[in-house]
Amino acid sequence: MLTVGDKFPEFSADACVGADQESLTKIDNKTYDGKWVVYFFYPKDFTFVCPTEIAEFNKQLGEFKDRDAMVVGGSTDNEYSHLAWCQSHDDLKGLQYPLIGAQKLAFDLGIVDPNANVCLRSTFVVDPNGVIQWACANSLSVGRNVSEILRVLDAIQSDELCPCNWKKGEATLS
Repeated sequence: MLTVGDKFPEFSADACVGADQESLTKIDNKTYDGKWVVYFFYPKDFTFVCPTEIAEFNKQLGEFKDRDAMVVGGSTDNEYSHLAWCQSHDDLKGLQYPLIGAQKLAFDLGIVDPNANVCLRSTFVVDPNGVIQWACANSLSVGRNVSEILRVLDAIQSDELCPCNWKKGEATLS
């Protein structure tokens, strides 16, 4: 799995943003050039843990935008599967960020579970220069904590020494 300090791979992927046919689009590295990007990957569409995460990222999207960070989700399912899922799942109908078909990108990142052949539940915070500043992977069955991702993003963007459990607004170390 790629990690902190590695360059996020060059990619181009088909995606959907929302629940209508017009939401189909293409995303690549240049889409968010010069921005912070939080990429998160999940195992499969039409499952149980994954929509809870996707919906929570959508609920917290304003918090990411306040930090000048974009959000991109994805799995090894294709954009049509993502679209069908967004159309059929009430919590995903108002999705405001892209879900990409990460078939190649998942392998380039090294996040494909060798037994299930799906994405690990992985998260990457990528800086405006395309360098990974945080990488995390959970077991397939364990959802991530979106508030923790925001906390880590705050710490990285502070460019300070941040102690354990630090939260934005608290003292940093000198």
